[in-house]
Amino acid sequence: MSVYIVPIFIILLLLYASYKNLNTYNIFINGAKGAIDLVVSIFPYIVAIMISVALMRTSGLTDLLTKAVSPVFNFLGIPSEVCELVLLRPFTGSGSFALLNDIFAKYGADSYISRCACVIMGSSETVFYVATVYFSGTKVKKLLYAIPCALIASLVAAIVSCLLCKVM
Repeated sequence: MSVYIVPIFIILLLLYASYKNLNTYNIFINGAKGAIDLVVSIFPYIVAIMISVALMRTSGLTDLLTKAVSPVFNFLGIPSEVCELVLLRPFTGSGSFALLNDIFAKYGADSYISRCACVIMGSSETVFYVATVYFSGTKVKKLLYAIPCALIASLVAAIVSCLLCKVM
């Protein structure tokens, strides 16, 4: 049944457009133009995030931060082995998946550490990437509350993830 959802949705959308006498091709072209403009406008922000993450990892800053916050994270129930993942996840999705792959290779896919890492990946978001994409597209500049709240939510999600993995 799920294989048919997208084709049915497209057919229903085309039927609705024809019922409303809309020129679907022109609407599609205008949407594509808007998407290209959006990509061009957010590209510098995305490049800045990618370069920042690469610099953090290359310079050893993530290792230093991991060692610094590891005692606090251990107190909160987050294993030291996933501290780097918790720190990098708000910045990069692909870097987080690379760390997850490293955790699988080192500890095995069914270990407690790997399960914690998986649940952390599923329950958190790339906060700065999402903020860059959505807030630059909407021209929102006041991020005083949005980013700290999202980072706190990611930390709480990591704590609860590790707690659930320990209990289950």
